[in-house]
Amino acid sequence: MKIAFIGLGIMGKPMVRNLLKHGNEVWVYDLNQANIDAVTKDGAHAGTSNADIIEKCPVVITMVPNGPQVEQVVLAKGGMLDHAKAGQVLIDMSSIAPTVSQKVCAACAEKGVKMLDAPVSGGEPKAIDGTLSIMVGGDKALFDEYQPLLLQMGASAVWCGPIGAGNTTKLANQIIVAVNIAACAEAYTMVKKAGVDPNLVFAAIKGGLAGSTVMNAKVPMMIDDNFKPGFRIDLHIKDLNNAIETGHKVGAPLPLTVEVQEMLENLHFDGCGSDDHSALAKYYAKISGTKISNK
Repeated sequence: MKIAFIGLGIMGKPMVRNLLKHGNEVWVYDLNQANIDAVTKDGAHAGTSNADIIEKCPVVITMVPNGPQVEQVVLAKGGMLDHAKAGQVLIDMSSIAPTVSQKVCAACAEKGVKMLDAPVSGGEPKAIDGTLSIMVGGDKALFDEYQPLLLQMGASAVWCGPIGAGNTTKLANQIIVAVNIAACAEAYTMVKKAGVDPNLVFAAIKGGLAGSTVMNAKVPMMIDDNFKPGFRIDLHIKDLNNAIETGHKVGAPLPLTVEVQEMLENLHFDGCGSDDHSALAKYYAKISGTKISNK
């Protein structure tokens, strides 16, 4: 399949590589030339602009930071809809507010362009090994047609409902992940202050009800004092802002989300915005005077 891929950040690059491994012809563009160079070495074709690659390909995948960037790529002057042909398909895999997905889809429909919103979960490690969880909103028949393509980048691709449902699902995911990480940081800080080895506690409880994919992935990072980003704090702040905005619009109370958001914002202003979100452990170290790690 001939695919235009826009957005080659920490997630986009490995996603492109997995599409290439499955024999697709992938045309790429990013504002950062180094990102383009990184994937053209693996067989991708470099475009000179978004418009350049959009005009070449029947399928366009966007993986950009947030809603304003999606709107810029698709709706702005010189964007996708100025160059699109009826029948083209846009698969937006960015994590954005559901209302933006709905706005972009409505504009696409006027031009005869079909759209899915298909945000992902799993961070860089799962983007690299092609085992992302992909949450999809849009027309069910369109989803059925493109699910095999999505599964070239993920271990699962699940239809969640009409356009915007994919991003609503992603926001729910991000709330659960954020609160879970914060709970782990809080619990393991207590463990350390009580003089118990966090490694032994992790071994004891990971197979029980408290065990989770989040704990298994993030607590070892806290214990090792390793906050190399798989998913950056600044990106989680963005997602929780979208969740809080959505909650306000639909009347859903999100007090835990707001509390964790304040923790993440505090870390951002301490210069930790590029750390992995497991660095919530740093917030608890700051207010407790105790690090989970011995390092």
